[in-house]
This record gives sequence, structure tokens and C-alpha cells, in this order.
Amino acid sequence: MAKAYLVVRIKGQADVPHWVNTTLNLLKLEKKYRAVILPVKENTAGMLKKIQHYVSWQEIDIKTIKELLDKKGRRTGYKKITTEDISKAGFKTIDDLASSLSEGKMYGQNGVLGHNKELTNLVKRMM
Repeated sequence: MAKAYLVVRIKGQADVPHWVNTTLNLLKLEKKYRAVILPVKENTAGMLKKIQHYVSWQEIDIKTIKELLDKKGRRTGYKKITTEDISKAGFKTIDDLASSLSEGKMYGQNGVLGHNKELTNLVKRMM
């Protein structure tokens, strides 16, 4: 069973109800096509089901997490993640960070909304 979800916001910011916008902001999905990695927990699954018409999610593997961190990983100020940032977070390498994220130790039909088994392929095409 998966320990982490890759969640991507698919719909934009126009005509979004306040309660959906609040949930999206809590998940750090403020903008369209922003992606986050979330642990598989009961409250996370509930939040994803609540906003399933605005996001797409899938269980994520270590390889995809590592590739996503290498190509698109950013820290505060939209600066690229460096080895210093990884060591400050308590990890030796980016592989350690990726495996920790995939295990959920830090901190989810038709179409692309909701639980989506093809989301990894979509994200790879976006990179």
C-alpha cells in the first residue's frame, strides 16, 4: 500500500467556492498545476475527496519523487533545492529525502480529476 500521494491542482482560481479555496490553500495548492506530495492519512484522504473536482492525485513511487525533486523541487522564495537544503532538513542525499517522502514520513473515473492512476505519466509530460 502506498504511503504518499502526488496531488496536482487541475482547475484554476476562478469561480472556486470559499470552502474549496480554503482546503486548497491548506494543502499548498494555491495555483493551477501546482503539485504537492502528501502522506496517506485519514484526514488527507478526506480533504482530497472534498476537493476532488479541482485536483487529481495518485500514489507515488520513489523514482518519480526523486525526478520531481531534481527537476521541479523549490524552496521558499522559489529557489532550487540544493544539497545544503537537503542536509539542513536532516537527510544525507536526495535519495534519502525521496524515500522518506514516498514512505509518508514527512508531513491523492473519467478525465483527470479525482483519484487518477495515470497522473505520473501526466506529470512526466509536464516536466
